[in-house]
Amino acid sequence: MGKGKRLATRALSFCLPLVLLFGFLIFPFYWIFITSIKPESELYGGTVTYWPKNPTFDAYRALFVDYNFVKPMTNSFIVAASATLLTLFVATLAAYAFSRFRFKGRRPLMIMFLTNNMFPTVLLLIPLYAIMRRLGILYTPLALILSYTTFTIPFSVWLLNGYLSDLPMSLEEAALVDGANRPQAFVRIILPVLVPCLVATGVYIFMNAWNEYTFAVMFTNEKSRTIPVSLRNLIGQLGVQWDLLTAGGIITIIPVCMMFFFAQKRLVEGLTAGAVKG
Repeated sequence: MGKGKRLATRALSFCLPLVLLFGFLIFPFYWIFITSIKPESELYGGTVTYWPKNPTFDAYRALFVDYNFVKPMTNSFIVAASATLLTLFVATLAAYAFSRFRFKGRRPLMIMFLTNNMFPTVLLLIPLYAIMRRLGILYTPLALILSYTTFTIPFSVWLLNGYLSDLPMSLEEAALVDGANRPQAFVRIILPVLVPCLVATGVYIFMNAWNEYTFAVMFTNEKSRTIPVSLRNLIGQLGVQWDLLTAGGIITIIPVCMMFFFAQKRLVEGLTAGAVKG
């Protein structure tokens, strides 16, 4: 009995804080969801309810029918996907060069990449605005894509460089001995091994581009507006459209949750890559 009580006490001391922590983390999402399905009579009635008496999905219908939320979702997806692919392409080649070659200025360049993330992105607004206007791509998705790469490429280079540095040179040397050139060795040997880290880095890039607001509000107009800016427009001077705002929030997190669900195995492998050496 004494041992059983001790086991029960340990289980309770472990499970109870875990349940409380899980409830603390999940409650905001629960509250956003129930707010999105509350009718206006309950939403602005002054009485707090933890589940609507008459749930309705009118807010979701209004969001797509009246507010045309499909357009900003499409813009966000195009910008996030394009920024992810462009950043991965450039960062992978750059990280490979930094990890496999020793050239003059290598260390200062890596330090410069790292210090780039020490400064707030708002400092880049004015120079980037001038550059985009001079190029004639202001208020287009391309302006956002190029803007996002200014802070996703440096950090991605550091992430991929750390993983590539842990890969033994013998893998490429064996391919070179067998007659492959360096590009072939990279594509056939290194790139397949690099997939988990590419997935983890891609998720980081996609989430940054999907949720970014500062650049989006400066470099977009009505046609090229993304999700964060469209949701911000639901907050007006006369009040907040809480039903539409929370419905948009729920729709916004669905693609990210789906991406995590399908890529979770690769994501864990990429995040833990290089952590244990044997």
